Amino acid sequence: MMPKVSVVVPCFNEQDTITLLLDAIYRQTYPRENMEVLIIDGHSTDETHLRIADFQKKHPELAITIIDNPKRIIPAALNKGIKAATGEIIVRMDAHSIPYPDYIERCVSNLQEKKAENVGGIWEIKSGIDNWIGRGIARASSHPFGVGDARYRVGGKAQFVETVPFGSFYKSLFDKVGLFNEKLLTNEDYEFNQRIRQSGGRIWFDPSIKSIYFSRKNYGELAKQYWRYGYWKAIMLLKDPRSLRWRQAIPPLFVISLVFWIILSIFYQKTLILLIGEITVYLFLLLFAAANEAKKSKDYSLIFGMPVAMMVMHTCWGIAFLWSLFTNYGKSTH
Repeated sequence: MMPKVSVVVPCFNEQDTITLLLDAIYRQTYPRENMEVLIIDGHSTDETHLRIADFQKKHPELAITIIDNPKRIIPAALNKGIKAATGEIIVRMDAHSIPYPDYIERCVSNLQEKKAENVGGIWEIKSGIDNWIGRGIARASSHPFGVGDARYRVGGKAQFVETVPFGSFYKSLFDKVGLFNEKLLTNEDYEFNQRIRQSGGRIWFDPSIKSIYFSRKNYGELAKQYWRYGYWKAIMLLKDPRSLRWRQAIPPLFVISLVFWIILSIFYQKTLILLIGEITVYLFLLLFAAANEAKKSKDYSLIFGMPVAMMVMHTCWGIAFLWSLFTNYGKSTH
């Protein structure tokens, strides 16, 4: 028999996308009778519950359960879902995503073949809103100059990696490495994968496992997102210095260099040319990356949208990272 799969979905105010996700799960090639969907809701205040109830009424053959999440944070939602799951395999999904029809089947196949303890795939990032800002944010979020070499964003061949988005695992794995760290409001998946690797486990990236992920709709939402990423990555670094990767060190180093040249130019005006030179090179690289993407896609609005999005991502991540190091040094995150 095919193993039972529990799909665990943290959720809060997802009325715009929750039906899309449930419909994508319903259309999976994996047998419905071997699936259950656990939606762990952090007290949504929009019509999320109504949309779920309407879907349940129309599709009673798909087992859907809503679980209350009073802590209203993602790691707590995941832990409640994992504890309630009756499946042998846990497949984590996001209410902002739409898995391809064979997503669960491929995850299960990789796990059964013992490729790794955690298996995941690639995001196809699409704009949360179809305008030049939204398209610029989406493309920046999957470009190496914007996000580095994270395979689940930029693609690549099947291989062992540091982390994958969401992930799929045997439920028994949590008995070995523990649940998600509820003191980490972001980067909880990276920290969990770090524990898997430290225990001797592996993370497998399979590009044939695909899901559509909707990016933020405007620069304000993007700034908040990357501020959270940078802030909580620094806490991860304080917990485990080995978790830092080169791509994550570049934004804070860039911010430090700008501050350094600005301060130095106050006392030595000739060094102002170094500040101008660094900014000029940075802007040139942004425009070069955007122009290439605009040419390939024939969407020339990317020339404007992508550079602004990448500047927001880099500066918010870098400043938040440094601020978090300064304010959290010495505090416990265990």
